[in-house]
Amino acid sequence: MSSRARVARRIAAGAAYGGGGIGLLGAAAVGVVLAEVQIARRQVGNHGTEPVHVPSADGLYGRAYADVGAEPVRFAVLGDSTAAGQGVHRARQTPAALLASGLAAVAERAVQLRNVALPGAQSDDLDRQVALILADPDWQPDVCVIMIGANDVTHRIPATKSVRHLSAAVRRLRTAGAEVVVGTCPDLGSVEPVQQPLRWLARRASRQLAAAQTIGTVEQGGRTVSLGDLLGPEFSANPRELFGPDNYHPSAEGYQTAAMALLPTLCAALGVWPDEERPDVSRAEGFLPVARAAAKAVEEGGTEVTAAMPTGPRGPWALLKRRRRRRTPTQDPAPAGFSSSGAPGAS
Repeated sequence: MSSRARVARRIAAGAAYGGGGIGLLGAAAVGVVLAEVQIARRQVGNHGTEPVHVPSADGLYGRAYADVGAEPVRFAVLGDSTAAGQGVHRARQTPAALLASGLAAVAERAVQLRNVALPGAQSDDLDRQVALILADPDWQPDVCVIMIGANDVTHRIPATKSVRHLSAAVRRLRTAGAEVVVGTCPDLGSVEPVQQPLRWLARRASRQLAAAQTIGTVEQGGRTVSLGDLLGPEFSANPRELFGPDNYHPSAEGYQTAAMALLPTLCAALGVWPDEERPDVSRAEGFLPVARAAAKAVEEGGTEVTAAMPTGPRGPWALLKRRRRRRTPTQDPAPAGFSSSGAPGAS
């Protein structure tokens, strides 16, 4: 087992059994990291006292399919500012709207979206967000996307604690009958204002958390998609195009890149993606112990990991797939007959 797989397994095990002492960074690096974090925070626009404005994307997508007789797919989005769509000005540019539009086009069904993601949220806010989503017995989600983890890294939250909250959220949503897709922690080493040595440390911490998130999610019956390595090189190479005005959150094109990675797995979770489920050896897909699959997933963005067998010679096994991306359509939502009580607040 690789060192990354061992670390991810230790973090996930600590989360499952109540451990809290496994951190992402060594204590010797904390002083340097804190100094660099303060410099980086002063250069990005997510830390003022004013409430953060995020366009509301709640509503109905795929209106052309609304009259065909099938009930709309109930789609919920949870997480932090990336899930909320901070950094863009139009609802149709947010990742939730892009995913809802894409899901409607692939499934040929209307999609009813509710987004309770909160800018600045850490993983411990997922308990509140899940409660919001499940509060209405007449609106129970068919599928959920969670995007969380960046604020846990920047606030030095123990990885075991982060994964514990995420695993609990996935378990509650799965128990309620929803499919769950988690976009794992993005690569914070790609943020332009971040300098060395924080850039290297942030990348390392991001990948460790992403791998542990994968193990925790898959063991609760969810699926994950790696966003870190996908967004890292592409964002670093094209910062003016893929980062927004604050140089921290994605631009409209950056959110489109993330949505393209998540859409195939979102559709596959509902059984509407046209690709076969069998692994394609030519694309390095296959069955692996879940810790090894998690470690490999962070090496290539857009990689999906889902549960395969409950146990094997080295514990639970997972299926690793690299689905072909599809650009998502854009559309504005139509009113869907409900209001969200999870309005974005201050970071």
